[in-house]
Amino acid sequence: MDSVSLTALADEQLATARSSHSGRAAHTVHGGHDHQLRQTLIALAGGRDLSDHHSPGETTLQVLRGNVRLTTADDAWEGREGDLLVVPRERHGLHAVDDSVILLTVLADS
Repeated sequence: MDSVSLTALADEQLATARSSHSGRAAHTVHGGHDHQLRQTLIALAGGRDLSDHHSPGETTLQVLRGNVRLTTADDAWEGREGDLLVVPRERHGLHAVDDSVILLTVLADS
């Protein structure tokens, strides 16, 4: 069994996001194209966004650090450290209110 320190990975990815032109960095913790379950740690520098998109399946995000805003055309949800948000199936975006790290979990449609 593999073990991953999400704390250490969050530190590393947030440092990368802060120095990146895009203001973001990501690392797949588990999964990939040959798995239905995928978990990705995403770091966003404060003020940066993941533009509107659709998710490939049932999705949650856990806020490991910071404060994020998940938005759809008609609604918005705030997520702070320790919160778990269920991502809507409709088109949505994510905004980092401040430096933030999330763990995105996706169960891809089969």
